[in-house]
Amino acid sequence: MEFTPRAAELTTLLENRIINYYTDLKVDEIGRVVSVGDGIARVYGLNEIQAGEMVEFASGVKGIALNLENENVGIVVFGSDTAIKEGDLVKRTGSIVDVPAGKAMLGRVVDALGGTY
Repeated sequence: MEFTPRAAELTTLLENRIINYYTDLKVDEIGRVVSVGDGIARVYGLNEIQAGEMVEFASGVKGIALNLENENVGIVVFGSDTAIKEGDLVKRTGSIVDVPAGKAMLGRVVDALGGTY
């Protein structure tokens, strides 16, 4: 019976550690390029992607998911697709392609990524 206070103390200590446990995890959904050509990349593994969602290829090139199918996703590549190879990783960004609006944008030339010239 002399271990009871020690067990209670240990239980309290463990409970406090569990309650105060914090982990800063970031989970990315990634896929792999199955084929690429004519500005379209077919990607396998992006099961939760939304239509119109922006993606980023391993080379840094961006694209937009347009054709959602059961087995793969058709992604329109923004820019040259020569840097994209079969087997490259593709990461979801979680953001839908959009362009800011306002007086600062009036009269400006805007590309598909929202960049101005």
